[in-house]
Amino acid sequence: MGAPVELQVAASPASPALVLRPWRMEDVAALVEVSRDPTLRQWVNSVVDDDADAARWVQAQQQGWAAGNRFGFAVLEAQPGSVRGQLLGNVALKEVAYGQPAAEVGYWTAAHARGRGVASHALEALTSWAFDTFEADGLERLELLHQVDNLASCRVAQKSRYDFDTILPAAPPSFPRDGHLHIRRHTSA
Repeated sequence: MGAPVELQVAASPASPALVLRPWRMEDVAALVEVSRDPTLRQWVNSVVDDDADAARWVQAQQQGWAAGNRFGFAVLEAQPGSVRGQLLGNVALKEVAYGQPAAEVGYWTAAHARGRGVASHALEALTSWAFDTFEADGLERLELLHQVDNLASCRVAQKSRYDFDTILPAAPPSFPRDGHLHIRRHTSA
């Protein structure tokens, strides 16, 4: 599964219509812009400061698709008749491997999109796609990790039906504080 796909997500009462598609080099400027947000920078592992950082980050997303082990989607607001809507966030399926029962999901939301249901709406679409696409390869559950003090991520996990499983110890430098592990099993998809 290395061929990029695009997911259309209908609007809901709490969220605008979304398009989830693989990251492209044309996203570099928008990625730099949303990456200036101090709240976002607090939670992400890869800090993007300029066009060169953003280009490297987009290339890493594209390499994940090519390798078939990481599937990052730019989350855009759907614009009727438009090629590209405003960048709202990112969702990713990570650590996918044939025969492995678990993979990880991750996401972030641009400051201007928070509080609009974008993260949970996009995560739900990613979750359905992941189980539909990788069930035959043995995927049974998805894991969502966040730091214990990231209350917004905990709410997104709960809204997206990822059940709290356990508290994980800190693993600096990439995970400096204890974390929550949430799990969604295929049977609850």
